[in-house]
Amino acid sequence: MLQLKNFAVKLSGIAVAILCAALLPCAALAQSVAFSFDDGPSLDETPRMSAQQRNQAMLDALARHKVTAALFVTAGNGADKPAGYALARAWGEAGHSIGNHTMSHPDLDSAKLSLAQYQREVMDCDKIIATLPGYQKWFRYTYLREGNTPEKRDGMRAFLAAQGYRNAYVSLDTSDWRLDEHLNELLAKNSKVDLAPVRTVYLAHVRQRALAYRDLSQRLQGRDIAQVMLMHHNLLNALFLDDVIGMFKEMGWTIVSPAKAFEDPVYQFSPRSPAPGQSLLLSMARSLGLEPLDHWRRLKDDGDADIESLKAQGY
Repeated sequence: MLQLKNFAVKLSGIAVAILCAALLPCAALAQSVAFSFDDGPSLDETPRMSAQQRNQAMLDALARHKVTAALFVTAGNGADKPAGYALARAWGEAGHSIGNHTMSHPDLDSAKLSLAQYQREVMDCDKIIATLPGYQKWFRYTYLREGNTPEKRDGMRAFLAAQGYRNAYVSLDTSDWRLDEHLNELLAKNSKVDLAPVRTVYLAHVRQRALAYRDLSQRLQGRDIAQVMLMHHNLLNALFLDDVIGMFKEMGWTIVSPAKAFEDPVYQFSPRSPAPGQSLLLSMARSLGLEPLDHWRRLKDDGDADIESLKAQGY
């Protein structure tokens, strides 16, 4: 196997596509997606659902569709307390993977945060999640940012390797967190508001992201990669995760476990771009100096267009 970790910044998109397509058998080229959720479990109160109800609704949706997912725990959101720990344990007991998303979700790009402080955040979270069923040595960077300096970036990569952790990259990023914020604002004003328009806009948002990232993977790799999708442990997904999974099935996508998706060689890349990307694919594109196409630009709008669409409908 070629060593892909030393990803060459100057490789052309065509060269990368030829390289990666040659590494995989034809059977691996069908489009697949794995579900992963960050920032959970949260004990915060939300309209319509308690923390327990949100957690169970997501688990029920996954079980109904026989989907194995991953929960990336931010322990300070609740897993450091008995009630939140029980919610995280329920994911492991249901057969899902448990990964590390730090204790308090700090930003490694912040000049006020040292590399040592960020590493301590990882290890403090590890002490908690290591006792859970489903525990994996998978780490997901907060905000998907790997550091504002080469020293932080390279220092964290060396640290993770020394601890036996893998970088749990995201290839298909969503802005569900922004739509969740808007949803909570709507419900705070009117707890009985009809949520059908929110559901419609959310499904359209996820579909647009999925198709755009698929197009980007084909340009970069010359094939359909196994996508790893980032979502969040929140009210929006407690309400509509069942619909999202159903939409992917209707699109003809195969849903696989995160462990299966991470077997794709694309997740061995380590882009050298100094600019953070919302996904591994965007980081790769930036490393190669690729110009964004029109439908890629919406990948970086944090759901602004979708929220404006809701506001235009009076939501």
